[in-house]
Amino acid sequence: MAQACTPLDEVRDVIPSADGCQDCLATGDRWVHLRICMTCGHVGCCDSSPNSHATAHWRQTGHPVVRSFEPGEDWWWCYEDQLGFQVPDAPPAPSHR
Repeated sequence: MAQACTPLDEVRDVIPSADGCQDCLATGDRWVHLRICMTCGHVGCCDSSPNSHATAHWRQTGHPVVRSFEPGEDWWWCYEDQLGFQVPDAPPAPSHR
């Protein structure tokens, strides 16, 4: 396992695609927790949710880094390196209402 997230160069300033899981909102499904893609802003549900849309987005697009989209959480996840981490100089975490 990597000691650092290698594709951090793919992180962008993003705008959330929705105030909930974009895909669940479209189908009327529910989610547990939310993640935001730090390449394009897609908001998807976590792997504890029935549809795991954040991971599905990574598999479909290859966008490697997500950040928690939950109030008060400030962690990141790198799918490519299977690594959770924090970014000390990052702006405050975005979150849904």
